[in-house]
Amino acid sequence: MPRRSYDQYCAVARALDAVGDRWTLLIVRELLGGARRYTELHADLPGVSTDMLASRLKDMERDGLVTRRRLAPPGAAYVYELTGRGRALLPVLTALADWGAPELGSPRPTDAVRAHWFAVPLMTRIADHFADGPGVLEVVLDEGTFHLTLGGDAPGYREGPAEHPDTRLRMDAATCTDLAYDRLSLAQAIASDRIAVSLPDGTADGARA
Repeated sequence: MPRRSYDQYCAVARALDAVGDRWTLLIVRELLGGARRYTELHADLPGVSTDMLASRLKDMERDGLVTRRRLAPPGAAYVYELTGRGRALLPVLTALADWGAPELGSPRPTDAVRAHWFAVPLMTRIADHFADGPGVLEVVLDEGTFHLTLGGDAPGYREGPAEHPDTRLRMDAATCTDLAYDRLSLAQAIASDRIAVSLPDGTADGARA
């Protein structure tokens, strides 16, 4: 299918030609957490049809945002991952998360929740608080766990526990929302015990509040 275009000589229009379709940026959000199988993407994008997801992934491959590769045995499954151009959308998603945070409010009864959906809006706030601190920080919620790689040339997040986290934060989804909305700073959340900070050996770390 030929690529649809706004046919406008404008950088914003060109960007929207590539990422303006429904679901595209949410697929980017998922793949910012690392390579994912098609079934994993479908599970963490509730509401997308299988046909729509397949179509969007093909479009994103064509536009140089994602690549597909086969895992080595015994996995032997195909996974999708972002190219450098795709990963460059992280600041775009961060800005969108900041802009959309005031719309969160309380979860609606129909809202799905995944722990790693909080990673993008939390990343800069946590990085600012731990400016001189850990390189790998694990965030644990009732809904799941993700970890952040802070600093360096390639900050980002990954779904699931970190293999060797430097620090672990445990909090609930309401605290994540308050942090994303800037109703609460990380220091305030730690001081008020809404976030429990611990080291990998399980001991409490009270030095960073």
